[in-house]
Amino acid sequence: MEKRLGFVGIIIEDRKRQASQVNEVLSAYGDVIVARMGLPYREKICSVITLIVDTTTDKLGALTGKLGQIPGISVKSALAKE
Repeated sequence: MEKRLGFVGIIIEDRKRQASQVNEVLSAYGDVIVARMGLPYREKICSVITLIVDTTTDKLGALTGKLGQIPGISVKSALAKE
């Protein structure tokens, strides 16, 4: 299966409770992450993380699926067409 460039957007509702679980998943998939930017949004007590990835659809699905299983996490992703 061919790798493609894409992104993953993650919203963490409660940074203090969920950040360690999110970081554990991201570390496990570190080989497909090209870049990562995280911004805390203090007024809403949440954080937003954006990832640039170079991966297959299967591996992206596994990554987003594991993140989506964490309570209080919202995740969306997309891959380039080619």
